[in-house]
Amino acid sequence: MGKALEKRKKSHQEQELINGGVAGLVGVTCVFPIDLAKTRLQNQQREGVYTGMRDCLVKTLRSEGFFGIYRGAAVNLMLVTPEKAIKLAANDFFRQLLSQDGKNLTLSREMLAGCGAGTCQVVVTSPMEMLKIQLQDVGRLASSHPPPVSASTTEPTSAFRRPSATVIAKELLQIQGLAGLYKGLGATLLRDMPFSVIYFPLFANINTHGEQHTGEKASFFHSFVSGCVAGSVAAVTVTPLDVLKTRIQTLQKGLGEDTYNGIIDCAWKIWMHEGPAAFMKGAICRAMVIAPLFGIAQGVYFIGIGEYILGYFQ
Repeated sequence: MGKALEKRKKSHQEQELINGGVAGLVGVTCVFPIDLAKTRLQNQQREGVYTGMRDCLVKTLRSEGFFGIYRGAAVNLMLVTPEKAIKLAANDFFRQLLSQDGKNLTLSREMLAGCGAGTCQVVVTSPMEMLKIQLQDVGRLASSHPPPVSASTTEPTSAFRRPSATVIAKELLQIQGLAGLYKGLGATLLRDMPFSVIYFPLFANINTHGEQHTGEKASFFHSFVSGCVAGSVAAVTVTPLDVLKTRIQTLQKGLGEDTYNGIIDCAWKIWMHEGPAAFMKGAICRAMVIAPLFGIAQGVYFIGIGEYILGYFQ
């Protein structure tokens, strides 16, 4: 009896990991260009190159081509599987831990479970975001400060490097050690913990209404919409913290742009030099990224792709 229970528990965990991974891969592929626009808009200081999301995407396509809007996607695609798997599986784990059946939780315990999930995921999220941001922001830096023309040739010289994620990671490890890859860890925690505290309880409560109406499991459409609504609300709410994280993790600054020494210094300089509105830069883009990401994630869970894959190989 004990062995059978343990086997079912292990199988459930494997299903969670597969579902989270598949959801992450599909979601990132669909919304990455909008995420790139969000990063570039958030990194703009004072008068920027882009007037909005559409302007950013159009200019990126013109100057960098189709693959330019997917700059940095490889890092996300490689690490999003463990990141999403950890987040979704950790939330389920903490929900089970805080209740006997994993369902009857008070709001405070739901928030605590979400907080635990957000804390666990930063092990992967922090280095993933840091590397992704460097690659996403290269085009903005090059556009805002066109490279000068060399005296010996009519070709422009390169003002900004376009390194790969591997090169950036190796340099950081050599110079700063493992801590280099976790630059902005505090800001990432500050963003991801409240995000999860808001998202998971909100999703669970919205999705429950679908279960009450049908008397069974909520429909695919209801789960998808629940994920989108909860994701967009949580995303917009923590946008100021996401702006701080993005600015702190950006290693290469443009001419005349501020550098930051921690979260408080970053918040103070943004407030003084750009005003309070700067803390909501990229909010619409972020909602447009997060809403489908988590809608897709909940849809994948509803379909049960992990269960199908494990069943196929058994």
